[in-house]
Amino acid sequence: MTEGYSLREVGKLLGLSRSILGRLIDAGFVSPTRGPRREYRFTFRDLVLLRAAQGLTEAKIPSSRILRSLRRLRAQLPQQAPLAGLRIEAVGDAVVVSEAGQTQWRPDDGQYVMQFQVAAPGGRLAFFGPAEEPVCSSSAEDSAFEQGLALERTSPDEAVEAYRRVLKLDAAHRGACVNLGRLLHERGRMQDAETVYREALAHGTDGTLLFNLAVLLEDLHRADEAADAYRAALVAAPDLADAHFNLARLCEARGLKQDAVRHLSAFRKLTGSR
Repeated sequence: MTEGYSLREVGKLLGLSRSILGRLIDAGFVSPTRGPRREYRFTFRDLVLLRAAQGLTEAKIPSSRILRSLRRLRAQLPQQAPLAGLRIEAVGDAVVVSEAGQTQWRPDDGQYVMQFQVAAPGGRLAFFGPAEEPVCSSSAEDSAFEQGLALERTSPDEAVEAYRRVLKLDAAHRGACVNLGRLLHERGRMQDAETVYREALAHGTDGTLLFNLAVLLEDLHRADEAADAYRAALVAAPDLADAHFNLARLCEARGLKQDAVRHLSAFRKLTGSR
């Protein structure tokens, strides 16, 4: 049996056209091997990197900018750079990279930046659950929640405090739990983020909270716990495509090939790339 994934399989799995895949290969961002018939064969690591490129495409970054940024990023990283701790993300209309959850910079011009939203830590593209939006209400907790949303980009520390005020008024406020945990995680306050998620889950099972907890546990190098959290997230919310993708990566790393294929197949069906 030929190892790896074919160009056709990668295109179907990730929803990327042959032209985009070809340009990413030409840019040197992935270096697939050749099969017995000289066809391209991609590793699971290649899939992870290409998934990052897909995330940038979905964030409406122009393909020319993706290719330029990834080409320059590849040139700036060591030849065998590990993926652990590397994040490739979209901030507005820019491609941003961060390392070990700390310094963030743009490969286009080397400029350092402060904020990020879409992450690929530990060699996986792990989208945090979406920020929760407010519902129309005049309650004190919803007023504080709206304040937290407004402060996230300009004053994240103040946003954290706003979300904490919400939780003092309503400890089970789902939106505040999701957004507070995500903000704390992004700012490197990992243990605080875990506490927020676990306290929130004590009020009831929730797929987004479990998914975000799983991402956090991977960043804490607690892969077995992360896998359990992804599985629990899929029980609560079976349509979480990225949970399947991340769980497939964990299964692949442990040699659980059949489980990895099963989750990749579920990911494919959920994203419409049949």
